[in-house]
Amino acid sequence: MHSFAAISRLKQKTYLNWSFMNKKIAICLSSLWLLFSNASHAQWVQVTGEATILESKATARVNALENAVFQAMTFTGGEIASLPLLKSYLQQDRQQYRFSGNEIRHISVLEQKQAGGKMYVTARIDIYPSAKSCHKVQYKKGLLLGRFSLAEPQQAAMGSIYQLGDDFSKVLKKNIQQRSQSFLVTGMTQVPFSANHADAMMMLAEDNDAQYLISGEITDLSATVDDHLLQADTINRQFAVNLDIMDGKTGEMIYQNSYRDIGLWPFARTSHVDTKTARFWVSPYGQSIQRITQNMMLDIESALSCRASLPEIINIHQGVAQINVGRVHGVRNGDQLKLWHSAGFIDQKGIPRNRMVATAITLTVDRVYEKSAELRVNQPQLASSIQPGDLLTKQLNQ
Repeated sequence: MHSFAAISRLKQKTYLNWSFMNKKIAICLSSLWLLFSNASHAQWVQVTGEATILESKATARVNALENAVFQAMTFTGGEIASLPLLKSYLQQDRQQYRFSGNEIRHISVLEQKQAGGKMYVTARIDIYPSAKSCHKVQYKKGLLLGRFSLAEPQQAAMGSIYQLGDDFSKVLKKNIQQRSQSFLVTGMTQVPFSANHADAMMMLAEDNDAQYLISGEITDLSATVDDHLLQADTINRQFAVNLDIMDGKTGEMIYQNSYRDIGLWPFARTSHVDTKTARFWVSPYGQSIQRITQNMMLDIESALSCRASLPEIINIHQGVAQINVGRVHGVRNGDQLKLWHSAGFIDQKGIPRNRMVATAITLTVDRVYEKSAELRVNQPQLASSIQPGDLLTKQLNQ
């Protein structure tokens, strides 16, 4: 039997252990509360990214890690425009990644595995979202998507994928609509874009409430056959595309880039493949094209997200102005905007030039609709100088 003193010591030890444990729990809960209550300054998330294994396991690992980082930044409200700046570092096969001068500070790879032809990478990611990120202080900017033409239509013969350009545009539109922080697609057109017809491009952009026009050309759909495997031929197919972005206010070409990927073509050589079906887009080749559309979207974010959004006056009556952006663009009641007179002109070479002249006029958003808004002029005595076509910029000191 235990003595009374021994039992007392045992109870005291148990109480002390329990108190110590409660204290540790309290400290942990306090730390978690601080972490998430101060989420605007720092957050960490654990997320699993995935990618189909196409070229190699190493490439799939990089793609899965990029997918994990993208998910983390989307969840926390981080600036996805900074993701392209990290890609070269993520190419290195490491367990730990540290960054400075970026919203992402640390990436720790916790697990890597493959199953069902896919690579899965689980990572803990430390993020310091900025309250002044471009997508948080600007309205979403409108994009007009043009058709992606085929440079060599005969390369589309295998599979009869002659409509791939149109369907590629639709997949890019879906990617932008669902994932972009700074842009939305206001329309799609079959009209060819040309920097040599800037005036026509500006009219086209105005008709579609678009600040930028996006188009391009698919330059390579060639296939190579790897017949070293005894059981069957393996067909790998290229996909290369050029991206062109024009400024809808000036008609100038402001961004160009090219993309290339390769994917397994799993269809019979003589088959007719419908590029509108899920069967095509879930194939290894279709997924490699989808990855290109995501890279395009991220590059557009990186290149243009910090450019000022430029809502336009479309009507003015009795001190109330109507603009061509609304709820879908991020407009809210009470927003303050500064007015700029649009003073465009055509230079000696016949090239349209856009010129903005600052004014002392400010406006306040009074009523918001889906794709437009009404604003009251804060200086009623100056309202008569406002004209349709004048531009506005959001006041950033709100």
